[in-house]
Amino acid sequence: MSIYRRASASLSHPSPETETMLELLTLIATVLLPPLGVALKKGLGTDFIINLILTLIFFVPGLIHAIYVNYVAGGTRAIA
Repeated sequence: MSIYRRASASLSHPSPETETMLELLTLIATVLLPPLGVALKKGLGTDFIINLILTLIFFVPGLIHAIYVNYVAGGTRAIA
């Protein structure tokens, strides 16, 4: 099996450890820089734009929105 096939296989089916690390990275990004956390979880869409505006106005509304979008509302992931 080639290196490329092993790498692509591991990306399409991440291990539980990789999944946990991605969730931890997303949580840290959400707390430190809310738009980055939303972008990691949801992509560069409407939620990201709304969160960026809220964070630029004041940090706390952006943080609340990011936690709501990423962990309360659920939905699909943009990466992994």
